[in-house]
Amino acid sequence: MSNLKWSDLMWKDATEQAQLVRRGEVSPVELIEAAIEQIERLNPRLNAVIQVMYDEARTAAEGSLPEGPFRGVPFLLKDLQASFSGVRMTGGSRYLRDFVPNVDSELVCRYKRAGLVVVGKTNTPEFGILPTTEPAFFGASRNPWDVTRTTGGSSGGTAAAVASGMVAMGHANDGGGSIRIPASCCGLFGLKPTRGRNPLGPHMGDVYSGLVAEHALTRSVRDSAALLDATAGPDTGDPYCAPHQERPFLEEAGIEPGRLRIAFTTRAATDVPVHPDCVSAVEDAAALCDSLGHDVEEAAPLIPGESLSQAFSAIWAAGMAWTLDSIQRAVGRPPADDELEPGTRFLVGMGRKVDAPAYLMAVQTLQYFSRTIAGFMQNYDVLLTPTLAEPPLPLGSFDATVTNPLAGLRRSALFVPFTPICNGTGQPAMSVPLFWNSEGLPIGSHFIGRFGDEATLFRLATQLEAARPWANRRPPEDN
Repeated sequence: MSNLKWSDLMWKDATEQAQLVRRGEVSPVELIEAAIEQIERLNPRLNAVIQVMYDEARTAAEGSLPEGPFRGVPFLLKDLQASFSGVRMTGGSRYLRDFVPNVDSELVCRYKRAGLVVVGKTNTPEFGILPTTEPAFFGASRNPWDVTRTTGGSSGGTAAAVASGMVAMGHANDGGGSIRIPASCCGLFGLKPTRGRNPLGPHMGDVYSGLVAEHALTRSVRDSAALLDATAGPDTGDPYCAPHQERPFLEEAGIEPGRLRIAFTTRAATDVPVHPDCVSAVEDAAALCDSLGHDVEEAAPLIPGESLSQAFSAIWAAGMAWTLDSIQRAVGRPPADDELEPGTRFLVGMGRKVDAPAYLMAVQTLQYFSRTIAGFMQNYDVLLTPTLAEPPLPLGSFDATVTNPLAGLRRSALFVPFTPICNGTGQPAMSVPLFWNSEGLPIGSHFIGRFGDEATLFRLATQLEAARPWANRRPPEDN
């Protein structure tokens, strides 16, 4: 091995780690041992990884790995939806504590073909419901920038792991902001791809009428682009797919974006208050874009926030009821009283009250808003908003007790008014870490692209990364 310390290896992005392997300077086994050392050292403080897969990782690294773009690079899977055959998948719930899938999800198959080596699974709120990672079953993940604060959710375990240097990138998924929320809270780059860009098979072709998308959390833009190149494309039998990409996303990340038309707003469609730090982050990002030669103006589509929220909530609640029914079929028994959190039971109950006509009306409402926003985007290349309405909140802010199970959902609506819009429309969107507040907490800026146009977002993100690098900012290990 080179003279690099193992901790230094994990602070390199995945692209550079793979280059070291290709040049013979580091072996896959050495990379895996470096990741294991970091996890063992940091995880007791952060609770990001809830299941280690060291034996599987060492076996894979010692064997004949595929000659993919990330050969030998350690990787973490969020413990939700991404099934790894023979390894427990809980979805953050005590109800699934004994569930072991017997098949890899298509996304995991593609990760393996890319040469990635999975070293563990990361924490998530129960079934990914809340925008914080504090499941009753595994306990809270803690933000590396301030361990008293939330990592965001639902991909918060992955975010804590990547932000602290356990691995360079990790799996995440996004049904209402669950890639972008933890990216904002933990100072990472998080892109939600266009609906249908990544596969959801083999068990699902569509989740919650298209709200859910799969991808990752990374420190570098190029890692996100290259990983999407490795995973994008329809699976056999998928109900639909994203528009064809003109060239590899990694190539797009190396192309100048040109003079973009960028609209920005700091107002939430639901009219919830937006914290001054989040307003400042957007204004700062807008000024940076202006300084880079883009045409920037304050503008936003007219969206009736209450109608949007009602439609989204109906689909989400009905989807949660469907999720529980699907799990019961897989497990073979209903959940015991102590196997679901109160907030989950409440949301499932809400979902069972959404009849078929109401569900289809909610889908129609989101489709109407999609047309409205698509019309607005004909005049702009990108829309800039805050990622979140507040900086990372203290742990415990989303507590949903037996006596008040709705509390977590209500608090979520105040925290997350911006990101769900793109789950409803299917547009690609990214949280970019351009701003830290006076408390040293990261505040993401949310850039929304046209449907199918990840290319423009990757081009802009690379330009922003060069203008204001963030990878050299590391959270303290003694906070």
